[in-house]
Amino acid sequence: QVQLVESGGGLVQPGGSLRLSCAASGRIVAMDTMGWYRQPPGKERELVATITAGGRTNYEDSVKDRFTISRDNAKNTMYLQMNGLKPEDTAVYVCNADLIAYGRGHLELWGQGTLVTVSS
Repeated sequence: QVQLVESGGGLVQPGGSLRLSCAASGRIVAMDTMGWYRQPPGKERELVATITAGGRTNYEDSVKDRFTISRDNAKNTMYLQMNGLKPEDTAVYVCNADLIAYGRGHLELWGQGTLVTVSS
């Protein structure tokens, strides 16, 4: 079974930091673009950042200069380093990946989500 599993969420005070991880597992041929999305309480899901297989990144304006997306292609894992967290960053963070799986071709997968709560 090919799947994405996130980890690293939790409760943090304003101004603090967290590092999220998203690991892809299963019979994977290749990983393409990966990304982080978030869904704040009572709001729609929104894009946070994306990273291509070659390392090109894109950020939503409100997280630029505070968040850093990265990936380790050898481990099929993506990260989101979040610094200077604000209460408005509180959300369920979900990872997304385009990949090619053995015997299944191209897939777009979503993780189960990890909750980040920024509060004093």
